[in-house]
Amino acid sequence: MAVIIENSIWEPNPSLFIFIFLSCFLSIFLLPYASKNSSTRVPGPLDHGFSSSFSSFQRKFLLLYSLASVMDGLWSVYGEFEFTYRGVSREQIVLSLCVGYAAALFIGTFLGVLSDFIGQKKVCMMFCIIHLVIGIWKRITVHPSVFIASIGLSLATSIFSFGFETWMVLQHEKQGHRQDMLSDTFWLMTIFESISLIGNQMLVNWMVGDNVKRNMFSPSIVSVFLALICITFIIKGWTEVSQRIELEDYRTSFSSYIFSDKRIWLLAWAQASIHFSVAFFWILWAPTLVADGREVHLGLIYPCLLGSRILGSSLFPWLMGGTSSFRTEDCLLYCFITAGLVMSIVAFDYQELGVLVMLFSIFHVCVGLILPSLARLRTMYVPNKLRGGMISLSLAPANATILFFLLQGGYYRRIENSVIIAFGALGLFTSAGCMYALKRWGKHPYQTWQKQ
Repeated sequence: MAVIIENSIWEPNPSLFIFIFLSCFLSIFLLPYASKNSSTRVPGPLDHGFSSSFSSFQRKFLLLYSLASVMDGLWSVYGEFEFTYRGVSREQIVLSLCVGYAAALFIGTFLGVLSDFIGQKKVCMMFCIIHLVIGIWKRITVHPSVFIASIGLSLATSIFSFGFETWMVLQHEKQGHRQDMLSDTFWLMTIFESISLIGNQMLVNWMVGDNVKRNMFSPSIVSVFLALICITFIIKGWTEVSQRIELEDYRTSFSSYIFSDKRIWLLAWAQASIHFSVAFFWILWAPTLVADGREVHLGLIYPCLLGSRILGSSLFPWLMGGTSSFRTEDCLLYCFITAGLVMSIVAFDYQELGVLVMLFSIFHVCVGLILPSLARLRTMYVPNKLRGGMISLSLAPANATILFFLLQGGYYRRIENSVIIAFGALGLFTSAGCMYALKRWGKHPYQTWQKQ
């Protein structure tokens, strides 16, 4: 008589979804009641005058940012599945990633500087046009080049990392809104981006369905449709005062305010380290979970991780509220240390699936806090007219390191995944040191906000 061994696919406990959802909901829902006496509360729909003007501006921007997040995340959700469907080998997939990050390093690094010259409106239009062209190209071409598509999407992602945030900050300043209200938009940006990525997964799964051969290119149609909506919105609803900047003046300003300021160097390193860690997390999280032949329902873990990021972002206004004495540098210091410890455990110690998912969730809670905190510090230390160039240049070391590890670890297989994760943990620990130094060298956040 034969013995039948049933293979079970590991899934997260449903109570984890309930806990994350309730925690996010309560954190956001109770915030207006807890911050009635705070100067940095979220404006509600019943606010009038100054606050209603800000709420209208914020809603319009978040709508555009959400649509752009859907476009930017659409390819990452089903891109690997598309590669598999086309029969692309593992080496070709890794090589296409290398080509994309090389484009982000050698071209995307200077797009931020370009945006400071020509304006964020034109650069964000470029973001939409890239997605529009690639969407049409993938729909009408039987076998589009994965390398050309990777280059285009990498450049679009580079623009997404600085373009919309820089435009929002500049428009916020031109419309005369209070600078301390920027923090509300920063943490909402992270929440809306995470929600858009979860929606991407549901949308792609629904559109592709069971008939893969027939519906494989449906996401391309969605990308084209969203790109047209965003282009229309930017043309008709986006006002931008053009400022002519001389090259010599810009070079002098950049040298004086960016290259000569050690505080901005610390911020740049922190931004580069979190960019590197998050990028390699999404490359290595699935192989880490399915190591040793373990069967895991990755589609259920993905929203857990993004839900954890939402939870982290929803905690930001509680910690950084007007009545709180908690400094932004302190928040980043503890978050970087926690994220570094989590990645160190993952790199050097074998864990069960439940423990791994818990560690990954903690990491994303930290990411949800780190991203708006860094955006807030950039507003405090970086001149708005130089913001795009500063962000894009700060990502250059991360893109160069990612390219190196992709070639050595992914293509030539000379470096283990655990070494890459450990290197990311080291970067997070050094970023914690940067925040400690910034706390000693920089101004107190509340003094800066009051002056603005």
